[in-house]
Amino acid sequence: MIQFQCDYNEGAHPLIMERLLGTNMEQTVGYGEDPYCEEARRLVRQACGCSGADVHFLVGGTQANTTVIAHLLRPYQGVLAAVSGHINVHETGAIESTGHKVLALPTGDGKITAAQIEEAMLAHLHEDGPEHMVQPGMVYLSFPTEIGTIYSHAELRGIREVCDRYSLPLFVDGARLGYGLCSPECDITLPELARLVDVFYIGGTKVGALFGEAVVIVGEALKRDFRYSIKQHGGMLAKGRLLGLQFSTLFADNLYFAVSRQAVDEAMRIKSALQAKGIAFLIDSPTNQQFPIFNKEQLAALSDDFLFSVWQQVDEEHTAVRICTSWATKRENVDRLIAAIGRMP
Repeated sequence: MIQFQCDYNEGAHPLIMERLLGTNMEQTVGYGEDPYCEEARRLVRQACGCSGADVHFLVGGTQANTTVIAHLLRPYQGVLAAVSGHINVHETGAIESTGHKVLALPTGDGKITAAQIEEAMLAHLHEDGPEHMVQPGMVYLSFPTEIGTIYSHAELRGIREVCDRYSLPLFVDGARLGYGLCSPECDITLPELARLVDVFYIGGTKVGALFGEAVVIVGEALKRDFRYSIKQHGGMLAKGRLLGLQFSTLFADNLYFAVSRQAVDEAMRIKSALQAKGIAFLIDSPTNQQFPIFNKEQLAALSDDFLFSVWQQVDEEHTAVRICTSWATKRENVDRLIAAIGRMP
C-alpha cells in the first residue's frame, strides 16, 4: 500500500537523522539556549531577510497556534479566521480552551479577504454596545490554506492594510509554508512574507523535520515575554537542541526549499495525469495537496494499492479525496499512481 493521505507519514530527512545521531552524546544547555538553536535562529533570520526577528522553536502546529494566539490576545478578544481554518476545524477547540473565541469567516476557497476583515471590524464597532461582544483582536491565515490554495502578494498587502487600519496583529500558520512558497503560482518570497506579517511560523513537521515549528516574531510589540507563554503552554522543550539541530539542517544550503519544491513538482505531475483523464477537482490547488473527485468505480480501482484521505462526499456516486505528496514522496511511487490513474474506468 502506497500512502498519499498526508505529508507527515515519513520520519525525517536523512541529513537530519545523521545530524541528530552525530551530536547525540554531546552535552548542551537546555530550553533552546544552546549553540545549535542559536545557529538555527541565525539561518532562519537570514532566510527571512529579517535580522531583528525573534525566532522560537516549538514542537507542533497546534501548540504553536495556541501559544501565539493566547500570547497576542487580551482576555475579551477573539481571532478572525476562515471557517475552514485549522484552528477552527482540526484543533479540538484548542483556542477556545485558552478562553478565546475563533471568529470564523465564510470562504469557498480556504482564503479570507481584506474586505471580509474590514466588514467584521465595522460590524463589531457599530454594534449597540460592542463591549457585550467578543472583540476581534487579531487575524489568522494559513499559507497554504487547508485546501492547498495560496494568497497572492496583492491579497496579503490588502489584508495588511486593513490590519494596520484597525491595529490587528496578522499571524500566518505556515505548517506547509515551504509547499506554498514553492508553488508555481506563488508570487511572494519568504522575505516579502516576513515584511507583511507580525508573526508566522515555518513548519518543519510536514516539511522534512522529525518534528518542530519555527515561530518568527517580527512585530516589536509582540516579542516581549513570549518565552513565558511558551513555558505556560507546555512548549518549552528541555532538550531544545533537538529542534535547533533540525532547523539548522533544513536551512543550510536551502534544503527546506529543495525538498518542498520536489513535493510540489510531484503533485503537479499527479494533477496533470488527473486532468488528462478528465477528472474534476473539488478545488484548484497549486500546492502539494490535490483534491480530485472520483466516482465509485474509479476510487475502487485505486484503493487496493493507494491510500488517500477521504475529504468530502460530493454526492451518492462521487467522493472528493486528498492526494498529498511530501518531501519524501518517491518518484517511482508517483509513476505507479499515474499509471493506475491512466487505467481507471
